[in-house]
Amino acid sequence: KQSKKKSSNKIVFTKPSKKIPKYDKSKKTIKGISSFYGLNDGFHGKLTANGEVFDMNAMTAAHKTLPLGSLVRVTNLENDKSVTVRINDRGPYVQGRILDCSYGVARDLGFVEQGTANVRIDVIEFGDNKYRKK
Repeated sequence: KQSKKKSSNKIVFTKPSKKIPKYDKSKKTIKGISSFYGLNDGFHGKLTANGEVFDMNAMTAAHKTLPLGSLVRVTNLENDKSVTVRINDRGPYVQGRILDCSYGVARDLGFVEQGTANVRIDVIEFGDNKYRKK
């Protein structure tokens, strides 16, 4: 009996790690798939990984390893729109994605309807990785 491999669009979630791997600061440009969160999903108003209250309209995003507080320019490679974003959360926890933007970032980059976009992340300034209470 042979098993057939089916191509699927199944979303695979990964478990958040308690230990964040150290980010390689020589890596200043990253390309991959971004998604977004904050619209009708219960995250708006909750605490982010750095202790701030999440605002779905703010120019913020989640990245697995970039130091919290980092400033990055995110460019949608499908339409060349770009915005400056601050990393204030951890994620995404979906296999194959490199960034989880706020709804506001996704709106400005023009991928709310699609849900995801191919993006380039250019690091402007590395953050201090500190937890902040607001």
